[in-house]
Amino acid sequence: MNETSPICAVLIHVADVSQALDWYQAAFPHAVRRNLAAFDFEFLDVDGVCLEIVPADEKVGMGAGGSVVYWRVDDFDAALKHFTSIGAALYRGPLEIQNGLRMCQVLDPWGNCIGLRG
Repeated sequence: MNETSPICAVLIHVADVSQALDWYQAAFPHAVRRNLAAFDFEFLDVDGVCLEIVPADEKVGMGAGGSVVYWRVDDFDAALKHFTSIGAALYRGPLEIQNGLRMCQVLDPWGNCIGLRG
C-alpha cells in the first residue's frame, strides 16, 4: 500500500469475482496480484492502491451509480484504446479539461465506471 496516497483501496462490486480479477488484471497490466491467505482474498495492487474486487450484494450492487475514481494516464488516447479493446464501453466523454488534459469514463463488463484522465 502507498502510505503517502490519500486513497488506499477501491472496491469494485461484480457478479463474478474471478472473471473480474482477470479482466482488471488485463485493464491494468502493471498491477500486481496479491493474496491474503488468512482471509482467502485476492486483490490487485495498482501502484500502491488496492483494487479490491468483491461480490455485489443487496447493499452495494454493480453499475454506474455514484462515485468514480479517475486514473491518471500518460497517453490518454492509448489508454482509452486499451480499455475499449478489452471490452470496456465508452460511457461519458472524452472531454477537454484544464491544461490541455482530457477525461472520460468507461464501463467495465459489469457496468462499473472507470475514469481516465490525462
